[in-house]
Amino acid sequence: MKFAIQIFAILATAFFRMPDANAHDSIYAAYVVLGNNGQGIARVITGAQDCPSIEFDGKPGEMHLRASPASVPVRPGSLKDAQFPVRVCEAKLPLHVRHISVAGKALPVPRENPQRIVVIGDTGCRMNLNEHAFQSCTDPEKWAFRQISTAAAAFKPDLVIHVGDYLYRESPCPKGARGCAGSPWGYGFDSWQADFFEPAKRLLAAAPWVMVRGNHESCFRAGQGWFRFFDTQSFAPSRSCDNPENDARGDFSEPYSVPIASDTQLIVFDSSKAANSAYSPEDSTYQRYLSQFRKVDELAGRMPHSFFLSHQPVLAFAPGEGQESGVTQPGNRALQSVMQELHPVRLFSPGIDAAFHGHVHLFEALDFADDHPAAVVTGNSGTATDSPLPKALPEGAQPAPGAMVRRIISGTGIGFLTIERIGKHWLITERNRYGKPQVRCTLRGQSLLCARL
Repeated sequence: MKFAIQIFAILATAFFRMPDANAHDSIYAAYVVLGNNGQGIARVITGAQDCPSIEFDGKPGEMHLRASPASVPVRPGSLKDAQFPVRVCEAKLPLHVRHISVAGKALPVPRENPQRIVVIGDTGCRMNLNEHAFQSCTDPEKWAFRQISTAAAAFKPDLVIHVGDYLYRESPCPKGARGCAGSPWGYGFDSWQADFFEPAKRLLAAAPWVMVRGNHESCFRAGQGWFRFFDTQSFAPSRSCDNPENDARGDFSEPYSVPIASDTQLIVFDSSKAANSAYSPEDSTYQRYLSQFRKVDELAGRMPHSFFLSHQPVLAFAPGEGQESGVTQPGNRALQSVMQELHPVRLFSPGIDAAFHGHVHLFEALDFADDHPAAVVTGNSGTATDSPLPKALPEGAQPAPGAMVRRIISGTGIGFLTIERIGKHWLITERNRYGKPQVRCTLRGQSLLCARL
């Protein structure tokens, strides 16, 4: 009898735990991204056979399949196949929707005039054999993205911007490296789940997101996940990065705008393929980017004020070799070589007041003495940080020819940005991993004045 009772208890426990234990019935992530002209898109990643139910203001809607489960064959430069044993479902949000619910769970609703914005970038845990760099992914002191997600969610933002580089677990953890032992790696969903979706849960639930593509999401790297999870255009196999023969198309996305006020918009630019050195005008990549910057001109002409979002910094510095001697690397020469054809001195379209970037694993804020937009870099939201910039710039240092730096402030601490609308101006605050303010800046037009706190 005692044995029978034990068997019954085991079976009963297994039965009542089946819904949680069965991965095929799981919703792994549910979130909202903003696309062209601020169009809200609800996305769900699920292990179920069908897309879940969705409601808009209490009325039933319909989620459509975006991407089916797939095994992407190993690509040149990759070490293994990319497994996506999940379905990605989506639904466009009705205009002025006030409540969204997926499978009974509320999703964040877009706001027409967001007053509180969070900006993060370069969030993943670095595992890279070529660079001999392996972070301790289980140590929050050494990989703090979960802490940042929690602190940023506590800010109660109306909008979250990620300026690119989501996935860093590219190589297997070496034997004996305890800090990353057992971590998934590669470009499949298990790495995306560990590096982004699981630690970002609170922030994904807090507000809609604007996703900027980084070089880690190029077709050569984690582009397959990028197109399944974050790209805001319709999913198409011909630009999904699954087949290397289609990379010439998959590595570029059209710029688009997201209004954040009656007079201000974000312009989202895909710089994932940008090289470090200048392009020749005969280069096909030059011509592709030239067409896209003409589109940026068109978008910028629609509103009085714009913020430009790209992963690669145009008017900022990166630490170079020989830090003690004050050596720095200028902004991205590839993009500059294209931009100067349309705007030889300013580079940026008229009306662009500020540019926000990642890529350099630091915080930087630059103000210019001439007609250049302010530049802010937020590449310090989790991945291993870079060496600091020199305390004083070398004499004559310019991130681009003719860009005269009037003020610059930078730091190597892990953190994130908040942007708040204060009347006609913007308050930009660099915060540490716990949300404590470190630097406060005021953006008036394209003039940026910052002070350490």
